[in-house]
Parts: sequence; C-alpha cells; structure tokens
Amino acid sequence: MLHYFEEQNKSLVFRENGETVMVTPWGADSLRVRATFLGDILEGSAALLETENAESEVRIEIGEHTASIVNGGIRAELKVADWGKALQMTFYNRKGEILLQEIPNGGALQKKARHFKSLPGGGYRLKASFVSNPGEKIYGCGQYQQEVMDLKGCSLELAHRNSQASVPFYVSSLGYGFLWHNAAIGEVHFGSNTTEWTAEETLQLDYWITAGETPAKILESYTRVTGRAPMMPEYGLGFWQCKLRYYNQEQVIRIAREYKKRGIPLDVLVIDYYHWPRCGDWRFDEEYFPDPEAMIREVQDMGIRLMVSVWPQVDWRSENYEEMKQQGLLVKSNSGIDVQMVFHGNNVFLDATNPRTRAYVWDKCRKNYWDYGISAFWLDEAEPEFGTYDYGDYRYHAGPVARVGNLYPREYARLFYEGQREAGQKDIVNLIRCAWAGSQRYGALVWSGDIMSNYEDFRKQICAGIHMGISGIPWWTTDIGGFHGGNIHDEGFQELLVRWFQFGAFCPVMRLHGCRQPAESIVNRAGEVREWTGAENEIWSYGQENYEIMVKFIRIREMMRDYIRGLMREAHETGSPVMRAMFYEFPEDENCWDIRDAYMFGPDILVAPICHEKARKRSVYLPSGTFFLHAGTGERYEGGKWYEVEAALDTLPVFLREGRQEYLAGQI
Repeated sequence: MLHYFEEQNKSLVFRENGETVMVTPWGADSLRVRATFLGDILEGSAALLETENAESEVRIEIGEHTASIVNGGIRAELKVADWGKALQMTFYNRKGEILLQEIPNGGALQKKARHFKSLPGGGYRLKASFVSNPGEKIYGCGQYQQEVMDLKGCSLELAHRNSQASVPFYVSSLGYGFLWHNAAIGEVHFGSNTTEWTAEETLQLDYWITAGETPAKILESYTRVTGRAPMMPEYGLGFWQCKLRYYNQEQVIRIAREYKKRGIPLDVLVIDYYHWPRCGDWRFDEEYFPDPEAMIREVQDMGIRLMVSVWPQVDWRSENYEEMKQQGLLVKSNSGIDVQMVFHGNNVFLDATNPRTRAYVWDKCRKNYWDYGISAFWLDEAEPEFGTYDYGDYRYHAGPVARVGNLYPREYARLFYEGQREAGQKDIVNLIRCAWAGSQRYGALVWSGDIMSNYEDFRKQICAGIHMGISGIPWWTTDIGGFHGGNIHDEGFQELLVRWFQFGAFCPVMRLHGCRQPAESIVNRAGEVREWTGAENEIWSYGQENYEIMVKFIRIREMMRDYIRGLMREAHETGSPVMRAMFYEFPEDENCWDIRDAYMFGPDILVAPICHEKARKRSVYLPSGTFFLHAGTGERYEGGKWYEVEAALDTLPVFLREGRQEYLAGQI
C-alpha cells in the first residue's frame, strides 16, 4: 500500500514522485503551506514570525488517498487524484464553505497546481495556480499606481519600483486572507478562470492562509504573525513640512522660525537629499551646514522635530566607498561594472540584507546625525531604484535579487529601527519609499513615491492608501500636491494642492512635499553643480486665500489629535488600518465593497475627497445601518443612500457617525 500522507511535528506532510508538501498550523485559524521538489522542506521564514497554536485546536486526519488538517476556523483537505496522482488542496471555513482551492490536474491535461521548473545552477521557476471564484473581490497586495479597488482581473508585478510597493497579502470578500510568502520577483494574475502566482527564482513554494468572518479579524490574524507597527510617536500625529530641498542651514532655521512666529503647529521639518557631499557619506556638507548641531538644537527647542533624508546609494567618490567595497557591504552586479544608478555620479547600493552593512551604516548615521539630536530618518530610494529594473542583474547578501529582491525595503527599515532601539530611542517613526510584508514592525511610514502633480495621480493615491492599510501597513502618506510638475504660480496647481491638502489632513500622516517650479540651480564654492532647490513650498507660498484654507486644515488636524492617537493605538494593538476601506467598517453593505474614492478615517469619520478638477460637489455614499452628521453643517443623513454634496474650495465632504460629533462637528 502507498502511504501518501503522514503527520510530522503537528504538520500534515504529503509525498509523491519527488514532491513534498507540508501544511502547518501557523497562528489562530491559519495554515502555512510549503512545498518543494527533490529536497526537504526548508525551515526559516521571510516574513512570518514564530507563533504558538493551542494544541486542542489542531486536528489531523489521514486516509489512503485523502487527508485533512484543522486549525481553529480553517480546514485544509488534501486529495490525491486517481489520474496522475496529483495532489489538490482545498481550504474551508467553519461553515464548510470553500475559501480557496488549487486547480485540479484536469485528467488528461495533467496540469500542476504547483509547477516547479528547474533553473540552471539550482532553484526553480515556480507557478502556483488556484481556481478563480467569479464572485470574489480582492483587496490589498501593497501599492500600485492605478485607480482600482477590486483587484479581481488585475495582473500585478511582484517587484518594487519608485511609487510601487509589492506587499503580497490580500483580503478576500469570501472571508480569508492570503500571503504569498515569497520575496522573489514575480507576478500575480487574478484572472477570471485561474489565480496564478509566479516566482522567477525560488527554492520552494510558501504561502499562508487565514480564515476570518470580517476583514478586521483577517487583518488582526495577519499582523499577529507578521508583526504590528509600534505606537506612533506624538510627533507623527500633526503636520509635517517638507520640500525639495532645503539646501542650507539658514533655510531650515528660517522656515522653523516662520512657522513659530505665525503660531502654526508644526511637528516635523524635513531636510531632503544632497545635504551631504557625496552619496554614501551620510553626513552634513559643511559648506552648507557649518554647524548642524546648533541648527538642530535651535529648531528642536521650538518643539519641532528635524528629520533628515538618507539614501542607500554609495558614490564611487564617497569617503566610505572603498572600505564598503572591500568589506563586501554593497550590492553586487552579476556581470559588468558595479554601477547600479547614475545620479550625480556612479552609484552602488548598500546591501541592507547584510547584517554587517546594517551595523556599518547605522554607526555612520549615529555619529553624524543621531548624536547631534536627529532621531527621525527619511529612507529614500528604498526599492532600491536600480537604473534598470532588470532584477536578474543583481545579487544581495541574502541571495540573487530574482530570488529575494523584495526583502530590501524591509531590511533597510530594519537597519535604522534596530540601530535606534539599540541606542535607546523608543519613539521611532521613519519615512520610507517602499515596503514588504513585515515592514510595519520596523516603524516604517511608507509614502507613495515620486508621483505626478495631477488629479489622476491624486485619485490613485486614495486607492493606494486603502490597499496599503489592508496589506498590514497602517502608516502611509503621500506628497501633498504630488511630487513632479507643480508650478507655484499656476492657479490650477494651487487648487489641486488645496484639495490634496484637505485629503492630507485625513491621512495617517499629514506631510507637505514636492518638487516645485520654478527651480533654482545651486553651485558650490568649487564650481560644482549641486542638486537644485525647488520653489518655495510652505503654506504661505500660495497666496492668502489658499494659505487660510491650509491653516484651517492644520487646525482641524490638531482637533483630531486625540482621535488619531487612538487610531494609532488600535493599529499598534490589533493591526487595524488608520485609513480604511468602507467595507472594513461596513462589511455587510455590498455597496461599500466597490467604493474607490472615499474611505473611513478610523471607525467614525467618513472622508470623500474632492479629486476632480474644478469640482465643487460630488456624490457620496453613506453606509447602511447608521446615521451620519455632516461635519460642516451638522445636518443628519440616513445611511444606505447616495447624496449629492456641495463642497466649496475651502471645505470637503466629511461625515461623522451619529454620536461621534465631538470630533469635528461644525468645523469643516
């Protein structure tokens, strides 16, 4: 008799013709599935944390051609096909409803749900295929620049780019969450006939699935096994001022003094890139910042936290390049010359997956920033932004980029978070341009990258922020006004900025940034052209009328401070998003699963941004089952209906759950 199944250390194991499949309880109501070909299942984890399961919750049953494993509210049934001996797995909830099912082999078609194709030098190209449920809706997967909520029908690249963050976890309307637990470069296709995940290069299949009755329950289970954000520091709750770029010490102090003089609350002032001599020096350029310690002390004595930009590039001319190259602390090109980005010189990236690199770079930043009083860092270029996104050309300490490339932004966040913690800092939040599964546990505040200053990109950010929250990343923000293309004298751009600013007041973090026109060129004493500085980008830079509107919304942000602090505590304790899809709070209302241009800011505030040019009104759907109050007029609205709502330039549609009007009633 053939024995396809066995129990091994509380896992269910299948073996047939060189393939090994292991299904392991991993967290409440959750299972981890691993499979390999002609080898043993590998231990270790790219994102999942070790977790304990209540022994009484796990049950394994084994038959001749079938087996099952139950962990709380999820059950996996494994069945060996009579034709071809292929294994098909099906996952069920407590009610016996199918959540997810691998494709069958199709008899004579001889399809494979887990297809391993050998690669030269070891490893496999992997494709995992699942049956597609036509009634299913899918949300999450990180940040993609598209105006799409339901991802059903979408094809997504599993790779990072400037403004794209692949976080391969999704929540299904069928009541489950799924993590593609693989850091390889690849793709996912949520097709109408099949769902297919591919990895360009990997050693084994690895995914995690959880069952949950609500999106909130699913997120709670997912963040329990991948980590949760720390408690957001107090300085993360208010307004942040930034531009490309404050290029000298005098500018930084002048802007801080002006905000203080005007009595406008400012939590963080950001010093952007090329405040250093060369990429990879990780220190202030003494020509433009002759006394950074005095600058930092004066600004922070005003109650304003300073944040500095840090890039992972190392210029060949950097004072640290030769040592880092000799010590093997840099990303390697598989062939040719090690030039991975050309920007003000030839640059190579630090290897954030190497623990020795993390220690080396933190030591430089600690001495040159942290010891002076800088305790917040802007981790730019975190994808990293290779000059060409040919991922197979590069190699990390952790392995070939094709196999492990998506780890990079998380390990870059880890570099600073662990260094700051070791130095004794507890109130950590670092701005970063990309993320992967688990980034949230390293204090990562993700922003949506170098997007364009137009209404189309504005609308895309609403979808991006909602998806990131569903992906387990609660700290998220955008460049208010977009990054590229805004002329401060253009009235059309000014209106876009104001509308974006209103949206920014209801983002997890409110941060003004942008590459504003017209720009000013900078030449140093040696005659070298430095990175230019954009036009002014402070709230008083856009005329009195717009200034007054922006001040109003900074005040509104301050009014919500206690409320936002509560949302951050909830994110820390349960993994809940701060910026939430409508269906997260109202899963029983089918209309809420399709809304892409409005969202819940926490449980009680519904935000409907004005995101079309020259619009002065918009349609707003209020979820069923409750009443809402207009935050401006106090008017009472019944849920379950669409409304046409007026919105002059100085306001936007915001609605409060009835009984929660203490937050903002009459203020907007």
